Amino acid sequence: MTLPRQRGLTEQTADAAIDTACRMLRLRLRLRLRLRLRLPSIRNEFADIADRAVKDQMTYRGFLAELLMAECDDRARRRSERRIKAAGFPREKSLRTFDFGANPNLDPATIHTLASCEWIKKGQPLCLIGDSGTGKSHMLIALGAEAVMKGYRVRYTLATKLVNELVEAADEKQLNKTIARYGRVDLLCIDELGYMELDRHGAELLFQVLTEREEKNSVAIASNESFGGWTKTFTDPRLCAAIVDRLTFNGTITETGTDSYRLSSTRARAEQPAKAG
Repeated sequence: MTLPRQRGLTEQTADAAIDTACRMLRLRLRLRLRLRLRLPSIRNEFADIADRAVKDQMTYRGFLAELLMAECDDRARRRSERRIKAAGFPREKSLRTFDFGANPNLDPATIHTLASCEWIKKGQPLCLIGDSGTGKSHMLIALGAEAVMKGYRVRYTLATKLVNELVEAADEKQLNKTIARYGRVDLLCIDELGYMELDRHGAELLFQVLTEREEKNSVAIASNESFGGWTKTFTDPRLCAAIVDRLTFNGTITETGTDSYRLSSTRARAEQPAKAG
């Protein structure tokens, strides 16, 4: 949470800001045996804020509010950075950098509604279905990043990597612990589901993760196969049907289409020099 910043705070606004900042900076004494109060932003920015307070003729309340808000803002930024790192995104993607004009199958209004993260709050699933190059992974990572910025715990993984981790955990008798770890995050993003066939054991382990999260925490997947083609990945028809049910019940299904916007963009760039000549 970032506190609102403005110059010339009224005494009442300053009091409210100070109260909010102090609540945000309050240490959780019940969880800590040693009390250590670190305020790096106050330490680093104190002089600049003090000089600005003199220049702007701030009241004592206004100066204190500015000082505490600087610490809160910096803590919020560092917390987001830690969550982004913990999410394990393979690259940086955002909704801002996605070219909706190149893929008319994706409705900007729908995507920005998803970016509000209400579906995560409700523990609902999201399925992004479409061919390679249509923006599935971009959307998956970008929506995951939006969730991180709103304070949700997110984890990104490839489907095959997740299954391999579960198989290794089962061999090492750590399966319950691993499933519980994946069950705790608010949003689990599974990319490239449907690219490779999974044996029955691997599919069953993946099903356990989905069952652990069902109607509690959200799962978002990206797949290049329509649900009818998932029998290539999950060869047991009953298990396949159960997995589809877990990933679609009360969820959102967004089809990204069949035309690669990456290929279209490459062709457009290649044609530009030819037209210029």
